[in-house]
Amino acid sequence: MRAAADSSVLIALSTIGQLSLLKNRFGEGVLIPEAVWREVVEAGSGRPGAEEVRMAEWIQRGVVGDRDYVRFLCTELDTGEAEAIVLARQEQADVVLLDEKEARRAARRLGICVLGTVGLLIWAKRQGLMASLSAQLRALEDQGSFRLSQKLCLEALRQVGEVDS
Repeated sequence: MRAAADSSVLIALSTIGQLSLLKNRFGEGVLIPEAVWREVVEAGSGRPGAEEVRMAEWIQRGVVGDRDYVRFLCTELDTGEAEAIVLARQEQADVVLLDEKEARRAARRLGICVLGTVGLLIWAKRQGLMASLSAQLRALEDQGSFRLSQKLCLEALRQVGEVDS
C-alpha cells in the first residue's frame, strides 16, 4: 500500500515519536510533494518532523505534473494540501494523508481515500503497536498543540475499546 502525505500528519506523528507508524502502515512508502518537503524539512528546520522526514528512506519526494490543477485547488487549500492531493491522484496512491477538514473534503470529492493522524493512531492501536490511544491523543494535544474535539477523541477511544460505547 502506498500513500501521499501533507505536512500535518508528518509533523503530528513526529511530535509524538510515532512517524514510523507510516512505514508500518504503508509498505510501499509515502510520497510527499515538493511543497510538503519545503514546509517540513526546509522551513521547519529544527522543529518536529524536519530531521525525521529528511532521514526517512521510505519517504520519497514526488514531482506534481498538473500545476494547473494545483492552482485550482489552491483557491480553497494551501499549497501542500493541494499538491498532496494532486500527487496522490497522479501516482494512484491508495490514500492521501490529510488532517484539515477542507482538504479532506476536496480529496473525497475526487474519489481519493483519506486518512488522518487520528485514523492512523486508531489503526496502530488495533494492530497492537501502542498500549494506549488515549495517551497518544493527549500527547498530540500537549506536545504538538494539536486541536482535537472531545467528540472526535471519544469516538476514537470507543473504536478501540478504551471507553464504553
